[in-house]
Parts: sequence; structure tokens; C-alpha cells
Amino acid sequence: MAPDLAARLDQGVQSGEFSNLHAVFIARKGRVEMERYFEGPDERWGTPLGTVAFNADTLHDLRSVSKSIVGLLYGIALAEGKVPALDAPLLDAFPAYADLARDERRRAIRISHALAMTMGLEWNEDLPYSDPRNSEISMERSKDRYRYVLERPIVANPGERWRYSGGATAVLGHLIAKGAGVPLLDYARDKLFSPMGIEKVEWTHGFNGEAAAASGLRMRAPDLARVGQLLLQRGEWNGRALVPKDWISESLTPRADAFDGLRYGYHWYVIQRQDGSPAYMAIGLGGQRLVVIPALELVYVIFMGNYYREDQLKPLFAVQKLIHASLR
Repeated sequence: MAPDLAARLDQGVQSGEFSNLHAVFIARKGRVEMERYFEGPDERWGTPLGTVAFNADTLHDLRSVSKSIVGLLYGIALAEGKVPALDAPLLDAFPAYADLARDERRRAIRISHALAMTMGLEWNEDLPYSDPRNSEISMERSKDRYRYVLERPIVANPGERWRYSGGATAVLGHLIAKGAGVPLLDYARDKLFSPMGIEKVEWTHGFNGEAAAASGLRMRAPDLARVGQLLLQRGEWNGRALVPKDWISESLTPRADAFDGLRYGYHWYVIQRQDGSPAYMAIGLGGQRLVVIPALELVYVIFMGNYYREDQLKPLFAVQKLIHASLR
């Protein structure tokens, strides 16, 4: 990394160019290259925390980066036989919704479609998350979170079109917890986090008392970077296969076009770099990023607090541009 990267990050924060930047953590070839922490206002899943002085031990909302962690957990649970197979009809896992399963088009939705966000159901998270019409907010406020997701109007054939959906992740998280017989966070601790030495982690509950699978995970920047390193190591950690190698490959295989040149695998974004090699991303509201670039053996994490800023991508992209320009 360029030796002046930390100073330039400091300068960008002071000038306001990197508005509300909370943390940058960069690792290369399994070693920490740089970590920088700042101070600024933050919140915990909508609850204000005031001004927080961030450091390596501070938990931060991952928002939709949580979805990518759920994708890994589904692969672990699948290998253990605790969740339905990829080609299983999704509604078979919800026998209480037999009325929905009588619709042949709805019954055609498979587990794989939920993982790839190609269920073909109406879903709109383009509205602000402060707007009750936002589909994720409506889901959380509904009497039955999972029925709300699965009874949405059909707008496309399953597998035909990508549609961003926190509802898909909510359903998958529920199936993991149900199959494992423990809360989602407990399963994540046992199978993924603790074996990686990640002990300080939270998963905020939704209004129904279950983990908000799509957006509620809170982690420290160095720990999230470990998840990125796990991808580089094809699911292995200290010689132990935490995530099946085949599942890493499945997760990172593009299934659908998403947006802005990004493609989508099983809850992970995939982008083709200029040299033709792939990079992988987990993306969260407000400026949260986990980026993995295998060709460079690089992992980096960005935490920001721009949850409600309309142009939140502007300061994020400025930080990313600086990081990439600093690679040596």
C-alpha cells in the first residue's frame, strides 16, 4: 500500500470528502496492511448511538452485508443436512402456507431462487428504510414475516429476473435456525465465528423476536475481514473446512445480473475487473463494504454511517478509489 494512505484518509475525513467514514481495514496475503478508525455519529439498526469513537474493538452495523454471511451459513447447514436442498420447492418448508402452495407458479420457487434473489415475487426496497412502504419494513411490521414474503404478487417466473429482496434472506435465515434448532446467531457462533476466533458479535432481532437475518448483524472491522480471508482460502481456516469448498464456488458463481455491472451469486456480488479476473463483494446500506480480490490476495472492509444520505455512494466510492489507487 502507498505509505501515505492513512494520512490521505485522515485528510479526506477532515475535508468532508469521506463524510462519516468510521473504519477502513485492509489485509493482503493474510496480513494486516492498514487499519484506520475515526469518530462520528452512528446507530444500531435505527437506534441512535450518538457520536462513537471507533476502534478495532467497536461493533458496527453490517446492514445488508449480513445477507452474505447468511449465504455462507446456508451452505454449512446444507452440508449438515439441516436445511432443504437447492432444488426443493421453497413452500415445502412452510406447510402452514398450503394455500400458497396451490398456486403452481408460486410452488415453482426453489431454494436456489431465494439464494440468487430470483424468486419472481414483488419486492421494493428502493424506498427509504424510514418509509413504511419499503418492503423490508413492511415485512418486519407484518403479523407473519415469512407469509408476508411468500404471498407477494408474482411478477416474473422464478429464475428469470433478479430482484433485491431482504425477504429472501429472512426466509433463508429462518430455515437455518429452524433446521439447526437454535437461534441464527448461536448457529453462526458455533459453526463459523468461534472457529475463526470471532467472539464479539451481535445479531439484532426483528419485531418477531427472531434475528433480522437480512440486515441485523454487527461485527468488528477486523473480524469481517476474516470472513473475506475465508473466501480467499476457499472456506478453510487453520486447516479446518468451515464452509464446504464447493459451496464457496457455488456462492461466487454469477446467477443473475444485478445492477451497475454487478452480478449476483448465492447472496454475494460478483464483478469482473478490468484484467478479467473476478472480485467479490458484500454490500450494506450506509457505506458498508467487504471486498475480496483474489488476484491481489486482497481483502478490505469499509464502515460508514451514511444510512440516510441520498448520495451515500459518493463518499464511499471516493474512499474505494483512494484504496485502489494506493495498491502497490
